[in-house]
Amino acid sequence: MKDPVTIVTGITYDRDSIERWLSKNPNSNAICPVTKLHVSRDSNLTPNHTLRRLIQSWCVSNGFNVVDQVLTPTKPPLRKCYILNLVLDLSVPRTENIKTLEKLEMLAKENNERNKTYMVEVGVHEALVNFLIQCYMKCDTNGLENALSTLSLVWDYFSSCHENNKVENREEILIDSITWALGLDREMQNHAMIKNHAMSLLRSIIGKANSSTLDRLKPQLFEKIIKVLRESGSNTITIAQKGVDNALHVILNTSHSGKNRNIMIQSRAIFELIELELNFASNKKTKELIFEILFNLCSCADGRAQLLSHAAGIAMITKRILKVSPIVDEKAIMILCLITKYSATSGVLQEMLKVKSVSKICTVIQANCASHVKDKARELLRNHFDVWKNSPCVEVATLTRYA
Repeated sequence: MKDPVTIVTGITYDRDSIERWLSKNPNSNAICPVTKLHVSRDSNLTPNHTLRRLIQSWCVSNGFNVVDQVLTPTKPPLRKCYILNLVLDLSVPRTENIKTLEKLEMLAKENNERNKTYMVEVGVHEALVNFLIQCYMKCDTNGLENALSTLSLVWDYFSSCHENNKVENREEILIDSITWALGLDREMQNHAMIKNHAMSLLRSIIGKANSSTLDRLKPQLFEKIIKVLRESGSNTITIAQKGVDNALHVILNTSHSGKNRNIMIQSRAIFELIELELNFASNKKTKELIFEILFNLCSCADGRAQLLSHAAGIAMITKRILKVSPIVDEKAIMILCLITKYSATSGVLQEMLKVKSVSKICTVIQANCASHVKDKARELLRNHFDVWKNSPCVEVATLTRYA
């Protein structure tokens, strides 16, 4: 116990613990864990100075390292009216808005349950959404980074509290505002941070969006996201690894729609994903996201054609098999199956021999892969056995054995 406080029932708890307890229960069901009496979430938490001094004394006498933490002054409880005043300040255009946004961002970064509950109750998310939309409408970037950062930190919490009804009605223009932020000039000093926060917020919004919202997404949004990935792949932008992964999550979560897939392919998404994988992606999760997206996009003819048009397309897919993770193995084999089933020209089949795809497929069957992946690999070999058996690039005995 670091910060003992007493609630209205007379029982003392650690401040952070009782705040989390009360915030997780609806107001009518919040109770004192000991007495089982009803307690309002807004009830005062009174610092227990006597117990605090006893804890301090005990820590000092026993030489505990946590004494520095316990000896810090008791944090005064945050009042709801303080956050409400910040929201009211934000609703009036003025030069002090930056300081107001900075204070809200600090509250969000504290990751305190009571802070977040109060922020929901006074409508911080609505105020920030309105501010972001006004930035977009006026093409004004003052305070944009702070607003995006705060919204990205607390959006999931707001969504879980089912308090987003008013925001949902403005979802389209909110996404338009984020699209604008993603397209800001690279000459801006803080453009990379703005794009990082915008991508994080967009991932949260898309993750909660319904199918109707996903089907109404505009081509400009995908163009901006793919442009960010292109700049990351060519190392011309300093967007963080997390920002790239957030962008990939957005593409993955929206690529199940045929309309969105077509827009992505028209924006050369497959080409840019291959370049990103070759030049930027260094961790397993990023590679898995790329392969999952490539599989979705290769479900249509234009997607497969775009992958095949990249000089390193099939070679990259082949090289990653058995080198990254089971997810990549599965998606890579599935992509090759789609290509050989629907786009198997003589040139494609010969290229698969040249970049050793056929040999790698045989290795998958021998490796400790999932049974359904091995089945797909065998099917792939059987379908084109007559073409590959005459090639010096692979042994006929090996093909016969595994096909």
